[in-house]
Amino acid sequence: MPHGFVRSAIVLGLLACIGPFSIDMYLPAMPAIASDLATDAAGVQATLSAYFLAFGVAQLVYGPLADMWGRKPPIYLGLALFLAGSVGCALAPSIGWLIGFRFLQGVGGAAVMVVPRAIVRDMYTGPQATRMMSLVMLVISVSPMLAPLSGSGLVALAGWRLVFVALAVAAVVSLLVTGFAQPETLKPGGREPFSIVRMLHGAGLLFTSPVFLGLTFVGGFGMASFFVFLAAASFVYTGFYGLSPTGFSLAFAVNAIGFFAASQFAAPIGERFGMARMVLVATTGFAFFAFALLASTLFGDPSLPLLMTMLVLGNACLGLVIPSAMVMALDDHGHIAGLASSLGGTLQMTVGAVMIALASPFMDGTPRPMVMAIAVCALIALALAWLTLRRLLPAAEPGAAE
Repeated sequence: MPHGFVRSAIVLGLLACIGPFSIDMYLPAMPAIASDLATDAAGVQATLSAYFLAFGVAQLVYGPLADMWGRKPPIYLGLALFLAGSVGCALAPSIGWLIGFRFLQGVGGAAVMVVPRAIVRDMYTGPQATRMMSLVMLVISVSPMLAPLSGSGLVALAGWRLVFVALAVAAVVSLLVTGFAQPETLKPGGREPFSIVRMLHGAGLLFTSPVFLGLTFVGGFGMASFFVFLAAASFVYTGFYGLSPTGFSLAFAVNAIGFFAASQFAAPIGERFGMARMVLVATTGFAFFAFALLASTLFGDPSLPLLMTMLVLGNACLGLVIPSAMVMALDDHGHIAGLASSLGGTLQMTVGAVMIALASPFMDGTPRPMVMAIAVCALIALALAWLTLRRLLPAAEPGAAE
């Protein structure tokens, strides 16, 4: 393993934690926010949609900035905006203000999603990049395991506003980590001056690349299934199954374990069987478990153990799909890694925001609408995986045509 490999993964993982923490710490507070700001579940879910939409669209800006300025300055800019949004959320007097400041948080948080992926691409490609991305995700895995518990503790201690104070503190810490622990990976000679013509040309290359678009949306619909779960889970787990905020936090952590545990095996499995083959099989597995869970709803609402088991297994499949699809989508676009990373992130987050918006009107506090939305995401991801990867197997993977 190259010198500094693990150190780089830890630093990038800590930076990338900002986005997940701003969601996962917030989940146990959603029912309390609905009560305190006199709104309903759909109103609180709109704060998630606003965050995801801003988080996605803003990545279009940070990618070109990262190619033009280097990797660190856009991180500074994004964290400053995230800090301002967090303070605004902590002081928000109404649901409308909270939605607005969550949007600003998303604009800032996008930087620490898109730029670390470009940094990984600066340093590694292929299985090495997948290994790095998997280690980054291992660091990020602290979020679904600790953030909801931290959030429920903060809510119990001083109310939901303290969650956003904690996120503001996290932004300050991330600024310090960026300044003192993360080296610049894009040297001045490799930077591209901003040019709308060049950006449009690069975007044209990406939008006409079936592999880039296919892999981006395979990962995007996989992520969208989890976003739907995020939007509905606190109401389903606490309202329908009767869990306390702490119980919900523990159940949420269990559901996330499958994803992050499986992501650590993505690189060795990809090396052994081929990246495309692994993603194709794992996407098929995700769809299988999603539809098995959907079938169980035909006989009534699933029990909590069944729901959690199927989600853990499905998320384990996504742990192989999402980091690998990200890496494969960027492999052929190293000269525009920042733009490719930002465009891919924008498309993926937009899919997540749209799926939440489409599913929210049907969310009634029971598990069935959530399960149906997850199954729709799984079906689309499976269709895209077969269309994108099946034809690549003979050319890309030794023995695939045999």
